[in-house]
Amino acid sequence: MDLNAIKSRLNTLNKQSNSQNKEKKDYTLIYWKPKQEGKYQIRFVPSAHEVTNDPFHEIMMHYGVGKFPIMALTNWGEDDPIVDFTAKLRKTSEPENWRLAKKLYPKMRIFAPVIVRGEEDKGVRLFEFSKTLYMELLSIADDEDYGDFTDVAEGHDFVVNATKVQDRLGFNLSLRPKPKTSPLSKDAKEVKEWLATQPSLLKERFKYTYDKMKEELQKFISEEENGEEDEILSEPISEFDSDTKEVKSNKNNFNLESQGKKVTSKATEFDKMFDEGDDDLPF
Repeated sequence: MDLNAIKSRLNTLNKQSNSQNKEKKDYTLIYWKPKQEGKYQIRFVPSAHEVTNDPFHEIMMHYGVGKFPIMALTNWGEDDPIVDFTAKLRKTSEPENWRLAKKLYPKMRIFAPVIVRGEEDKGVRLFEFSKTLYMELLSIADDEDYGDFTDVAEGHDFVVNATKVQDRLGFNLSLRPKPKTSPLSKDAKEVKEWLATQPSLLKERFKYTYDKMKEELQKFISEEENGEEDEILSEPISEFDSDTKEVKSNKNNFNLESQGKKVTSKATEFDKMFDEGDDDLPF
């Protein structure tokens, strides 16, 4: 065995590993949100990942369980332990259980591919917004004066107004379509590239395994039982969000009823809910 060759190869691999670890993904080239107060002009682009070219992608997100928002596994058509947990809570008659179930159940967020005017060189990016803005956009699309505002030849740009509100994180957003139609770009080659090259949300966002998500939920339950109360959000917020607010949480004192008796330990209740012998759960 050539020990010098082995040492040389080991050093090479270590350098490659360190180089890869230092490489960080530039999320500003994947996601877009207003960085400061003011007006921005954007254009919604037909999606390259949807058969119908519908630009809107409805995503269910868990908030308040971990440090960061977690994409529900139901987005991939898979079983989700937090969804299963909330379903079990709602089978009880305890008001606290229902309140906790409402807090833990995934919330809808919308992502859509957009081009930001003045930043066309960054290409198509994903704009995340609330269900409220989503409904406004659907209403505009249903208005015969606008129709398909994503049309690459005669679509409509939108003005995004970002305003700061006291005691809120991020910005309050409002959208207004420009009255005159315009092309997505005068450069046909650029349009072709934008329609073909777009970030895929379900590939870019980190996906938890079932066990990892269950672990986060168990940690959340244990912290609640120990009286550890962190700030939570009454409305969804993420590292890419911009139109939500921050509030203080109230302690969750949920109980599950088992054969007419209340279980006192929430950690014990959690374990019992995910016991393999529980026929009410699909696993």
